[in-house]
Amino acid sequence: MTFLAGFAFLAIAVRPMAHQAELVKGLGLYGATSVVAGTMIGTAIFVVPSLMLAHVGTPERVLGVWVFAGVLSLFGAFGYAELGAAIPEAGGEYAYLHRAYGPAMGFLYGWTQLIVAKSASIAAIATGFLFYLAYFFPSLTSVVWRIDARILGPHAGIQLTGLQIGAAAMIAFLSAVNVLGVRKSGALQTVLTAAKLAVLGVIIVLGLVIGHGSWANFQSPARPVGHESLLAGFTLATVSALWAYDGWNNLSMVAGEVERPEVNMPRALIFGSLVVVVVYVLVNIAYFYVLAPAEALNTTAIAAAAARRFLGHAGGTLVAVGVLVSTFATLNGSILSGSRIPYAQARDGLLPRRLAELHPRFRTPAASITAQGVVAGIFALSGSYEALYTKAIYSEWIFYGLVTAGIILLRRRQPELARPYRTWGYPVVPIIFVAIAAIILADTFAGRRADALWCLALVGSGIPAYGIWKAVRWAMSLGPSAPGGG
Repeated sequence: MTFLAGFAFLAIAVRPMAHQAELVKGLGLYGATSVVAGTMIGTAIFVVPSLMLAHVGTPERVLGVWVFAGVLSLFGAFGYAELGAAIPEAGGEYAYLHRAYGPAMGFLYGWTQLIVAKSASIAAIATGFLFYLAYFFPSLTSVVWRIDARILGPHAGIQLTGLQIGAAAMIAFLSAVNVLGVRKSGALQTVLTAAKLAVLGVIIVLGLVIGHGSWANFQSPARPVGHESLLAGFTLATVSALWAYDGWNNLSMVAGEVERPEVNMPRALIFGSLVVVVVYVLVNIAYFYVLAPAEALNTTAIAAAAARRFLGHAGGTLVAVGVLVSTFATLNGSILSGSRIPYAQARDGLLPRRLAELHPRFRTPAASITAQGVVAGIFALSGSYEALYTKAIYSEWIFYGLVTAGIILLRRRQPELARPYRTWGYPVVPIIFVAIAAIILADTFAGRRADALWCLALVGSGIPAYGIWKAVRWAMSLGPSAPGGG
C-alpha cells in the first residue's frame, strides 16, 4: 500500500512537468562531500574484513589490502576530479564517455545503468536496509501476499514478503524526497553521513579504549580456509575492499547541481575519499585489536562481534542501527546520483525527451527519478535482483577503466578544454588505475566466467538498442509534423 501510494505521488509530481534549461545548483562543498562519503560507506565495512582475512591470512595483511585499495580508489578519484571540474554536467560518467568516445559509448553506459546496474543496485541496498530493520521488527520476514500457481508445479506460486514490499516502499519514499529538491536530498545526505561516521567513530574509540584487546593479534596467523596462493588471495581480498570503497564516482553524476564545480568537485571527491580511507583503516584496527584472528575468521558479522565484546548485547543493537543509517544514506545517494544518467541521455537525444524534463517547481529531473524508481521497485518486488546485481558489478569496472582512459584521450584531443584541476601524477596515476582495472576484470573473467559473460552480453545488448533508437528517431524525423519534414 505504501509502495503504491509513493509511486502515485510521483505520478502526480511528474504530470505537470515543463522543460527547464538548468538544474538547481543546490549542493555545496559539504553536501557534495557527503554524496561521496555517504555512498561509499555502506554495509560492506561491517562484513567484509573477516572475508578478507580468510584470503590473506593475517590482520596485518588485511590492513595492507585496505590501504592499497584505498590508494587505488584515490587514484580513480583524482582522475574523476579533473573530468568533474572540466565537464560539470549531469550524468557524470555518461558525459565523460560521450565526450571521449562518442554517443554510442555514452548510450551503452546509460543503458547498462538504467536497465540493470544502477536500478538493481538500488533494489539491493533497499532490501539490505529491510534485512537489518527486521532485527527490530521480525514480522517483516513473513509472507504478506501469495498467489498459488500449481499449474507450474506442486509448490509453485508468487509471494511477497514484508521485506520486498518494504524495500519497494523505501525506494518510492526516497525517490519522492529527491523529486522535492536537491537541497533537501543533499541536506538529508549530510545528516545521514555524519550519523554513520559517528557510529563508526564509537566503534573505533570504544574498541581501542575499552576493548581489552591485544596488538599481537595483527601478526597472528588465522586458521587457513582457502587454498589460493598469496597473490590470488590478495587479489580476491582487494576486490572485497574495492566493493567497500565503491561509490566515490557517484558525485560525478550530479556534477550539474554542484555549486562552483570547478572548485568543489575536486575538493569533495578527494576529501570525501580520504575520509573514508582513514575511517576504514581505523575501524579495521579496532576490529582486529578486539578480536583474535580465529574469532574474526569465524564470524560473518565482524562489526557486531567486536561491538558485543565491549558493549555486550547493546553492541548488536549499535551495529544494527549503524547498518540502517549507512544503507539509508547510501540508498538516498544512489537514487540522487543514478537518476541523472537517463536525464543527461535524454537531454542529448539518446532517450525519450520526456526524461529530460524538469519539474516546474522543484527543478529536479522527476521523470528520470520516476523511471529509475519504477525499474528499481520491480527488481525489489521480483526477488531476482540479487543475482542480477552480482553479475552487473563486473560492468562497473569496465566503465571505470574506460572513463579514466578517457582522461588521456581528452588531453590529446581537446587540449584547449579548461581544466581547473589537473590529475595529480598524470599520466602515471591514470595508467596505473586503468592497468589494475584490467587486471581485476581479467581475474574476474577467469574465476567467474559465467557472470562475466553475462555482464558482457548485458552491455552488448545496448548495441542493437542504440541502433533501434537511431532508427526510431530517423523515422520520427520523416513524419509530417517534423520541422521541414517531407
